[in-house]
Amino acid sequence: MANERSVLRQLAHKYWEIAHSDHNAEVIRLHRAVNDLSPIRPVVLLSEIPWHQMNINDELTLVCEDPILRKAEEYLRRVLFQYKYFPGDMVVRPFLPIHKRFTDDGIGVTVDESTLAADKGNHIISHEYHDQLATEEDVEKLHNRTIVYDHAGSMAELERVADVIGDILPVKLHGLEHLYISTWDDIARYRGVTNLLIDLAERPAFTHKIVRKLTDITLDTIRQYEELGLLEAEPYELHCTCAATADLPPLADGEHVTRKNIWGRGMAQIFSTVSKEMREEFDINYMKETIGQCGLSYYGCCEPLDKMVDVVEKLPNLRKISITPWADVDVAAEAIGKKYVLANKPNPAAVALSQLDVPALEAELTKTLDACRRNGCSCDIVLKDISTCHNRPENIFEWEQTAMRLVQSY
Repeated sequence: MANERSVLRQLAHKYWEIAHSDHNAEVIRLHRAVNDLSPIRPVVLLSEIPWHQMNINDELTLVCEDPILRKAEEYLRRVLFQYKYFPGDMVVRPFLPIHKRFTDDGIGVTVDESTLAADKGNHIISHEYHDQLATEEDVEKLHNRTIVYDHAGSMAELERVADVIGDILPVKLHGLEHLYISTWDDIARYRGVTNLLIDLAERPAFTHKIVRKLTDITLDTIRQYEELGLLEAEPYELHCTCAATADLPPLADGEHVTRKNIWGRGMAQIFSTVSKEMREEFDINYMKETIGQCGLSYYGCCEPLDKMVDVVEKLPNLRKISITPWADVDVAAEAIGKKYVLANKPNPAAVALSQLDVPALEAELTKTLDACRRNGCSCDIVLKDISTCHNRPENIFEWEQTAMRLVQSY
């Protein structure tokens, strides 16, 4: 136990120095400028890392046996490792977050699936979903969840970690930093892709009934988050990007955090192959009630939205739009202009090869940067969804070095 405490305290010292450095303050300034549509330069982030392939010289090997301390150790080691080898414009929080614990009793149906895994230790696997919402009777099973906040358990975890490192690094109870609304991802998992897409065309009324019911459940969930105090007053993260902005409504003294004080993030990835009219009818019109009620909203994930900006921008308080490798960045940048942040997602397959093709990466990123420069776009560039680096962490390190070299000469 003495060794565990010593290791954790050493890590906390290193973390504190980075979090309070001038460099960290500067990257926060860069992100805030991008999110506030007054960019200094594009920012670069790397997220969703294949940590099971990254351990160099045992720098990620955990020594704490206590499960609570082990969780804190993993957080500190990963942040320090990334800052050392592939920081990009990463932001290091000035505290160690202890996420508020809560549970719920479900919504009446659960995912039923078959899976295949080819890479031990990788959480990204293949799924075959079995339809749980095939009939009207199935839809009637859906009901609101009841959320229970485990304040005592949350505080016990906080006190356990703070007892070891609290005199070095603040340990803070942390809530939900943004509302992540993925109604159609959920429907895809409950139904399977083929059934979902066929019913969009053949059973539109039935499909509306499903999405209406799930949207109502989401609205009730958000209400409970607000009432239980589960939303975060000082958000740092917005799904793989930085949440820093001056444009969220401020929180009054003693006031509960509500959806108006945070970002909302929505998407309909399964709509990659449907028309813009269907996206508006079956997703955007419902998203207006959820993320559209947040202080700011960020829409999109892996689906190409380059030709759908005119539909997406019907969302209230829209600030950021995801542009993926399957979108035409020139078309997207022209449509986005100075109105929104172009959240660029380069192709993660680049780091899955035996060796990074630097000229090809330079061409991909330069095309994005040229399109943003030409159209005056705010831009963040995020390498994410990295299922593998071919067991060669250097691919990711070299990707970061290439991207940073390009944006720093923007």
